[in-house]
Amino acid sequence: MPTVRGRRFGAVVLAIAMLFAACGGGDDDTISADDTSSSSSSSSTSAPGSSSTEPTESTEPTAPAVLPGEPTDFGPRAGGTVAVVGVAFDDELNVRSAPGVSNAIVATLAPTAAAGATGNNRLLGGSIWYEIDADGTTGWANGAFLLGLGDTRDITSQVISQLGSRPSAATMLGLGRIVADSQASTDVESDIVMVVAPTGGDLGEVTYDVIGLADDSVGGLRLHVFGQRESSGAGFGLKSVEATSLCSRSFGPAGDLCA
Repeated sequence: MPTVRGRRFGAVVLAIAMLFAACGGGDDDTISADDTSSSSSSSSTSAPGSSSTEPTESTEPTAPAVLPGEPTDFGPRAGGTVAVVGVAFDDELNVRSAPGVSNAIVATLAPTAAAGATGNNRLLGGSIWYEIDADGTTGWANGAFLLGLGDTRDITSQVISQLGSRPSAATMLGLGRIVADSQASTDVESDIVMVVAPTGGDLGEVTYDVIGLADDSVGGLRLHVFGQRESSGAGFGLKSVEATSLCSRSFGPAGDLCA
């Protein structure tokens, strides 16, 4: 099962997370895409004294009467939209019946999925949990893997300028990593995660999330990298890069307006 580190997404979140740093990464909550053991599965019980051949009664996972953790004003507001970030292409984000990894899984979200926010957010140990609407199912997900989507812009010329020349690599995976590394923060350690696997052909694509920037509103970047196959047929040269800001603030119904 993949292990995904706790995400650092901007100075605001980082400052809060530092208060709980001693708790480590135990609240990271992703599962591998092919993990068939889910604690959200309905359980069946038989009445006392009944045989195993008699009908069983199914129970659905429910939230505890008292939610774990403490309420917080930090996080998305009611009516806002959050996007899954920093989750690998072959992984999923768990949505649970209540904050905390010990609670039942009620849904999962793909690495680039979006969900609606209810405005209920809670601090729990070293993590912040958001209550969200995941395709009609209301549950709780680790806020370390949820940010707002800001503007998308073309940064091709910026990347080439930073690298000193138009980059190329033997594979789209390698080309995307070169671009992602160029946008990672030098002030705080960024996490770089491939969230959409590369495609080939004459025009290749791959998407990386760079999470953790030295900014109080931009928690990261989603980089959609396009490569053109070299005329020699060996490898890809950079064609273009589209960067979407991942917002750590302004999770409101009016949109996420980080730069």
